[in-house]
Amino acid sequence: MSSRFPALPIDAVLPELVSALDLGTNAVLQAPPGAGKTTKVPLALLDCAWRGDQKIIMLEPRRLAARASARRMAQLLGEAVGGRVGYRVRFDSKISKDTKIEVVTEGILVRMIQDDPELSGIAAVLFDEFHERSLDADLGLALALETQGALRDDLRLVVMSATLDGEPIARLMGDCPVITSEGRAYPVETKYLAPKPDKWGNVRIDVEMTGAIKTALREESGSILAFLPGQGEITRVEGALKDAVGSDVIIAPLYGAMDAKAQDIAIQPAPDGKRKVVLATAIAETSLTIDGIRVVVDSGLQRLPRFDPASGMTRLVTVKSSQASAEQRRGRAGRLEPGVCYRLWPENEQRARAPFTAPEISDADLAPLTLELARWGVPDPETLPWLDVPDRAKIDQARDVLRGLEALDGENRITPMGTAMAGLPVHPRLAHMMLRGAQLGLDDVACALAALLSDRDFMRGRGADLRIRVEAIIKGRAPKMISEAAKQLARRLRDAVKHGGLAKPDTARVDQADEVGLLLAFAYPDRIGERRKGADARYRLSGGRGGVLPNEDSLASEPYIAVAELDGQAREAKIYLAAPVARATLETRFADQISEGTEVFWDAQSDAVAARWQRRIGALVLDEKATHDEADPDAITAAMIEGIRKLGLHCLPWDKASEGLRARLAFLHRVEGDVWPDVSDDGLLGSLEDWIAPYLGGITKRGQLKQINLSEALLAGIDWNQRQEMDRLAPTHWQVPTGSNIRIDYRGATPALPVRMQEMFGATETPKVANGKVAVTLHLLSPAQRPIQVTSDLIGFWNGSYAQVKAEMKGRYPKHYWPDDPLIAEPTRRVKSRM
Repeated sequence: MSSRFPALPIDAVLPELVSALDLGTNAVLQAPPGAGKTTKVPLALLDCAWRGDQKIIMLEPRRLAARASARRMAQLLGEAVGGRVGYRVRFDSKISKDTKIEVVTEGILVRMIQDDPELSGIAAVLFDEFHERSLDADLGLALALETQGALRDDLRLVVMSATLDGEPIARLMGDCPVITSEGRAYPVETKYLAPKPDKWGNVRIDVEMTGAIKTALREESGSILAFLPGQGEITRVEGALKDAVGSDVIIAPLYGAMDAKAQDIAIQPAPDGKRKVVLATAIAETSLTIDGIRVVVDSGLQRLPRFDPASGMTRLVTVKSSQASAEQRRGRAGRLEPGVCYRLWPENEQRARAPFTAPEISDADLAPLTLELARWGVPDPETLPWLDVPDRAKIDQARDVLRGLEALDGENRITPMGTAMAGLPVHPRLAHMMLRGAQLGLDDVACALAALLSDRDFMRGRGADLRIRVEAIIKGRAPKMISEAAKQLARRLRDAVKHGGLAKPDTARVDQADEVGLLLAFAYPDRIGERRKGADARYRLSGGRGGVLPNEDSLASEPYIAVAELDGQAREAKIYLAAPVARATLETRFADQISEGTEVFWDAQSDAVAARWQRRIGALVLDEKATHDEADPDAITAAMIEGIRKLGLHCLPWDKASEGLRARLAFLHRVEGDVWPDVSDDGLLGSLEDWIAPYLGGITKRGQLKQINLSEALLAGIDWNQRQEMDRLAPTHWQVPTGSNIRIDYRGATPALPVRMQEMFGATETPKVANGKVAVTLHLLSPAQRPIQVTSDLIGFWNGSYAQVKAEMKGRYPKHYWPDDPLIAEPTRRVKSRM
């Protein structure tokens, strides 16, 4: 290897890796940035005997890294890309019949396994930069391990990471070897530049970054790599720098939405006599070596997708980068020579940051993953080998979405529509839209819309109407990247329709004004909106949420719309992108999703159960009217329970008996645990269906609740044996020395017994309940029935403060009995003892 290729730190461990794969099938390789693993490992495995004439597949998390690494390996071989080394990324590939190393983005591997579970003709799969923990990488590894275990015991799998702990991955892969390269990093000096808030206390990261880059240009030589969270900040910094630097400095943006040529230009070395400032997102954090970089300026921020299950929306959120990410970025300055890293945050903040970026599977929309699992035939995701198991609640929510998109049947099995959707390189919502659009002959419009919604809005600020954006794409007035994506999607759509086994085309004509709105409704059936009555453009959405448009928006007067993008506010969200759709179109195209029936509900105005007949799409009511037809008794009971929850427990007819019983049960629940029912407010309200529902028969109004015997309802939840046990553990009364049976009060923190002091003379033990575990608090009363002593230690009171109490009470109540020694005195109900 060293005789043919330039020496790199990874060379020292390549023999160990080759040996591990000769003896076994799996390995984990830990190597720091710049060690050379991305280019050297695939080349080192080319000559392994187990490869035979099969391919090596290497996964990269980003298209830019895939193209760059393939190009670098081809250069080392003295060949052009597409020969022995090629790549495949979304909408672009360079491979041939001679290709033996194929670099692909992570989603492509998932599709390869789904199409051919045996991975025929593939000898090894290398997961590069696995520490980024993308959803596709996690799924790809899980499926590859399944394939290896069931179909291909000769398949080699290698996970390569710069910062992730290798031991958990090794255990997942059958306790395979962990091989570590020490790497070679030149020293990097770190300088912390604490941000300066403006007069309102805000930090403008683009202003701070512009200033830091100017400082770096003055203080340091070489080119600069600056990390910013997103395209917007990059654009602002680029504009601020263009007029502030000399002609010898090239400003080069680098982010995912750029076309391939522009990205490639950004990573090329600066021409002789010039310096380059590369303004990049996290796209430049790993896998790439940008020649000439010796200075890094790090904003410490990154933009990550976060899925909100409550809203069903995925939004990009700006967060602080992790410690591991910051070290990755810092290391970029020391790949080729000693360097400098400027960090735009205080030094003490570095230790407070999260050690690693959370894996995407913990925060992502799991609908695409769930569709792939259904296609794979996995009924329970937990049966697959995951590093982090997907959250079951999120999987259930994703299944709800997919059933609404016709991708899953009632048993969560994939349908022909779902299979066709999985073959398209877009989110399942957009895939469903494209396929339904194709059935209506709206291929071009659907693909343009899918391309548009897969990218940034190139007409942000021009109103919410998506029709003008789609028209711009179709007429060639949109950015080239989006137009090219639409063409590529159209080709993929034709293949999916051809081989998907879907229903025949629908020849019924769709009104042109409704085309975009109808397609959006196919993608987002839970975001069909009806305008509410009133002056403001407020909409009720079929998924149960609300949305609002600015009154000046061109769509503000539309009675029905379909919404593509809105913010994450839970109750009423701002609508960013939408299109109108006629009610008649909804009635026709969503006929199978329109339900009708009688809704029984609690009417808060009349404090009674009411009923109305409705036709609706989800939560969107198309028609309704009050009905007096006899309603389902179970529905009436459910509505009454809803009413009780809204009114609160105080609406029930509590009396002394039921309150006392509830207090005894609450005491036993505290002392004995869950063997006794939880009768707290939350416990009773949460279990109304269990304890009070059987007593709501014939009750439809709040006033009728007084008919309920609450003591009977509470006791219905415990059996006869427990009732006997309750009487023993928490008796209602306690017999005092005079023979009086006095009620115990269980409402406080401890049971209490209010009793006249004269009736307790001669008693030496404090009463106890719950098998003697809890002492009853004695409230010893004066002849006027007022507490004169509260104690849980009766003998201690007699021997202690009784003498003082006696002296005071004897003067106030001289006719009553106040013996000198209460321990031997006769208890009495009378004024004086009979003795």
